[in-house]
Amino acid sequence: MKLKLPSPGELGDRLRDSEVWKSIFRPGSVFRKGYKDTSRDRALATMNNVLYHLHPTKVKRHGLKLTYTFCLGGLSFFLFIVLTVTGIFLMFFYRPMADLGGAQAYADMQSIRTTVFFGDWMRNMHRWGAHLMVFSVTLHMARVFYTGAYKPPREFNWVVGVILLFLTLGLSFTGYLLPWDQLSIWAVTVGTSLGGYAPFIAKQANFLLLGGAVVGPQTLLRWYVLHVLALPFVLVLFLAVHFWRIRKDGGISGPL
Repeated sequence: MKLKLPSPGELGDRLRDSEVWKSIFRPGSVFRKGYKDTSRDRALATMNNVLYHLHPTKVKRHGLKLTYTFCLGGLSFFLFIVLTVTGIFLMFFYRPMADLGGAQAYADMQSIRTTVFFGDWMRNMHRWGAHLMVFSVTLHMARVFYTGAYKPPREFNWVVGVILLFLTLGLSFTGYLLPWDQLSIWAVTVGTSLGGYAPFIAKQANFLLLGGAVVGPQTLLRWYVLHVLALPFVLVLFLAVHFWRIRKDGGISGPL
């Protein structure tokens, strides 16, 4: 008895009719059997596919004008991705450890610069990318203010943008201590001393920032956790809200 194997087309039909395939691709997707090239099906394909949904179906003409936005928002997001990739690379070779007998963090930073393959290049990309992100986010906020893009119905997204600016500054400030050299230690000592002037909670603010009375190993560990985990997590949440509100508020605001 000769066994007849199904053709590639029959295998494709069986796969598209399976429950596994249906659980991945919802109705209206171009990967579902019976898809029709109509306006309704195209809309369903966009709404039901996360990759398609990331891009709007329509873009206003002024949103494509380079001299209006200067792509500052997209540039800031691109720099955040670069910082994430380079930061993960540096985490493989860096240990946030410092004690009275020596500074492992400083030794690891020197090792990254001298012995790790592409280490100095990745570290400089991370460092200069952080400076550029602060610069681009500041310019982005200035552009939004100058063009009046914060006006109704975009007031809430303006507040979200201000929070993102402070989170960006917080990431830059917490990362400044991590090399654990004299420049970073004294710069953070001066910066955190401002917490001692907070009304009513001066001592609590200092302890919250330093983990003690002065900059020490606990400060390094605390700021490392803030830099690589807490602040990026919060920033990603507000980024998602920011992008969602841009879409819901009708896209990029037009010129005044």
